[in-house]
Amino acid sequence: MIHNAVYLQQLINEGRIRLKEGGAFKGRKITYHDSCYLGRGNGIYEAPREVLQALDVELVEMKRCKSNGFCCGAGGAQMFKEEEPGNTRVNFERAEEAIDTGAKIIAANCPFCTTMLTDGVKNKEEEENVKVLDIAELVAQSLAE
Repeated sequence: MIHNAVYLQQLINEGRIRLKEGGAFKGRKITYHDSCYLGRGNGIYEAPREVLQALDVELVEMKRCKSNGFCCGAGGAQMFKEEEPGNTRVNFERAEEAIDTGAKIIAANCPFCTTMLTDGVKNKEEEENVKVLDIAELVAQSLAE
């Protein structure tokens, strides 16, 4: 079994997925959130970035990325239990890091991450300016006809 980010990268590299010239996201500033499962758990950092670069976007990294990435707050089923005491919710902090990059799109590859980051963007009242999308959604919106 392989993750869809890796599979999408392979399909794009093989020419089996054709993307629009000057696609929907060309030149758009996008930041990518490394999910704990794909990144730190499996050491896969470049495949999703290569998919985004194939969309001809301006990829901007958060200060904590790749092997130094920061959890969205859902890891280990945390999103299904009561919060532990602290100064802020993890997803609020992570969403703020993403927003601080100036990107208008936060790309993710995990449905839990997408949910947590979307909640974080809403908490910052930035949902009109910043969208959270799975990389598969970005590819789907960029397919050549």
